[in-house]
Amino acid sequence: MSSNEEIKAKIEEALKDIRSFLQAEGGDCELIDVKDGVAKVKLTGTCAGCPFAELTLKMRVEKIIKDRVPEIKEVVNVG
Repeated sequence: MSSNEEIKAKIEEALKDIRSFLQAEGGDCELIDVKDGVAKVKLTGTCAGCPFAELTLKMRVEKIIKDRVPEIKEVVNVG
């Protein structure tokens, strides 16, 4: 099994691609913590107050992270 640091590195790599579409809309996303298969992220910028933030989180951010980092079972916004 991958160490927590390896998992975080894989998530950060996935976030590089995710950031491009978030930043195009004035938002961003940062990794806060990873524990027990749950990645905690913080949506920032325009994403922080957007009514579609939860949809973006689940349909785009979580999907991409889970596809690239199979150890992750869920992505939650802590912002």
